[in-house]
Parts: sequence; C-alpha cells; structure tokens
Amino acid sequence: MKIPLGKPVFTDEMRKGAVYALGNEWFVLGESVYKFEEEFAEHCGAKRAVSVSSGTNALQMALLAIGVKREEEVITSPASFIASANAVIHANATPKFTDIDIETYNIALEPIKKIINEKTSCLMPICLYGRPVNIDAINDLAEKRGLGVVVDAAQAHGAKYKGKNIGGLADLSCFSFYSSKCMTVCGDGGMIVTNDEDKADYITKLRDCGRTSKYEHDVIGYTSRLNNVNAAIGRVQLKHLDMWNKKRRLHAKRYDEQLDGLGDIVLPPKDDATYESSRYLYVIRTAYRDELKNWLEENGIQCGIHYPTPIHLQPIYRELYGYKENTYLNAELLSNTALSIPMFPSLTRSEQNYIRDKIEGFYD
Repeated sequence: MKIPLGKPVFTDEMRKGAVYALGNEWFVLGESVYKFEEEFAEHCGAKRAVSVSSGTNALQMALLAIGVKREEEVITSPASFIASANAVIHANATPKFTDIDIETYNIALEPIKKIINEKTSCLMPICLYGRPVNIDAINDLAEKRGLGVVVDAAQAHGAKYKGKNIGGLADLSCFSFYSSKCMTVCGDGGMIVTNDEDKADYITKLRDCGRTSKYEHDVIGYTSRLNNVNAAIGRVQLKHLDMWNKKRRLHAKRYDEQLDGLGDIVLPPKDDATYESSRYLYVIRTAYRDELKNWLEENGIQCGIHYPTPIHLQPIYRELYGYKENTYLNAELLSNTALSIPMFPSLTRSEQNYIRDKIEGFYD
C-alpha cells in the first residue's frame, strides 16, 4: 500500500465553481468572496468574517484590529508552525511564549498568569492539531487583565467548544485555508471571524490598501485580498466541512482503539463534551519517533512531524531573543516525540488496518 499523510479534495463541483467565478465575476473582491465570508461567519455562529490572503495575514490583521502596538507583547505558544509568532512580529509587537500543557498540547493557563505585565496587550492561544483551547478560561483571564484575545484556529475549522464553533467565541479567531487544512481554497487564504462590527470593518479596510474609497486611504493598509477563484472553491469546500470532520473523528476513534497499549505510544487527547477537535492531524508520541517514521515510510505510509523545532529554537528566534534549549520543556518534548500518521476523510478501514499492523510490527 501507498498511503499519503493527507489527501486534499478537488472535485468537479469545485472546478465548476472556480470556472464560473473566473468567467462571470471580478477577479478581486468579487461576489464569491463576499458570499464566502457570509457563509463562513454563519458556519461559525458569528456576525462577521473577513477573508484575507493567508492565515498569517489573518493573525497579523486581527492583532492590529485589537490595537496591538509597538513594544507591546502578545502571549502565545512556542508549539506551532512559525507563522503564528511571525504574525505578532508583523504586527510590530513581540511574541512572549509560555509552555504548553503536555496533556492537551495547547497553551498552559497557569504560566500565562505569571508573565503578564504592563507590556502585555493580547493573548493568542493556538488550537494545535485542531483541538479547541479552554476558551472560557482564556476569556476570563483576558477580561480580568484588560487584554484582547485572538485565537489561532488555523487548524481548527469546525472544532467545537461546549458544542459551539470555536470561531465565534473570542474577540477574533483566525483560520488558514492552506492546502493541507481540513478545508482549503486550493491555494493560500485566510479568514478572520468576529462579533465586533467595528473590528470587522477595520480589517476589511486594512486588507484592501487601507482605502475608504477607490483612491482615498486613511490608514496604511496592505494588499491582502483573497483571490475570487479561491473563494469560489472555498464556498464548495465549506458545504462539505462538517461531513469531512465527522469522518476524521471516526478515523481518530478507530486509531484510538487500534493503537491503545501498543509499545510506548501516547495517544492524542480524546474528545469529550467540552472539546471536539477538527482532527486536522492525528499525532501520536513515542520516544522512537524517528525510527518509527522511517519504518512506516519504508512500508509506504507517509508520516509528518508537526513540528520538529519549536518556534523559540528556530535560528531567527535564537538570534532575535536569545532563546536556548530547556526553556519550554513540554513544547520541546512534543517536538522531539510527535509523529503525525495519515488522516484524511477518505482514509479507508483497510488502510487503517495496514497502518496498525505496520506499527505493531515495528514494536514486535
């Protein structure tokens, strides 16, 4: 068997939507963009959604809309793709890291309280691998300290916290439509979701060169619009998202049953009444990560490591801020032991059985 880590979906329905948009709408900020925004906001149970050209842009503009200023700090997690923290720097602020909870892989709450200071302006928790953060606790802490909240939900399309879509539960929530995500626009793209009309209006202006009319601009804006063809594809994908996520969750449950007790494998956190992951990735942990990865790939099973180097140990972050090993122990442990195995809606029972058999064979 040859089993990929992921399998992006592109159907005739998506092709027809893209061709229609290309032939009948403005190439930039056409009808499909505005409809996609309306439909995504409705899916999240929020008032507004504003599309931009990437998930990184979404985080940057959300932070600017919150009012983050130069010399201020945004508290976030080092266990993520580097774009999360880069967006803070793009917004002219400084990322301030705290460690993760090794049971959930999301930012730990108690360490946050210890590093909040007069420079802190915003909390930016990350829904790593699609698992929602404890948004009630984050919001409560932010309210007590007078801070904004921007949720990095780049991997959490359709994830739910206490039965509600994570996208509508913070000041602003940001999504990525990069091609590997639970839903994509077949290219780069992002979305900012909020219930604050003023912030949504500001971001709408900011993503379009800061214009108030065609040639009038009252802020220094960006060229960060979502391509209209990408939006048309996104609209079709959004219609299937809940069904795809349901399949992902069923696959995750089956993995849980198959891999429980195998070798030294640590299974990912399970869903419950409070936390319902999008299951963007299925990430196990093992001290034999590299050996297991090589074994599986020799047997035709593609794997991934998300992420081999925590953000604070990336060369540029060492250079800028002087970070060293053994600073955030749980994030570093995750980076050294995490292994992503195949997860996508069309994953078959026979493929999962094959993966289980090869993992079992490795430990044997």
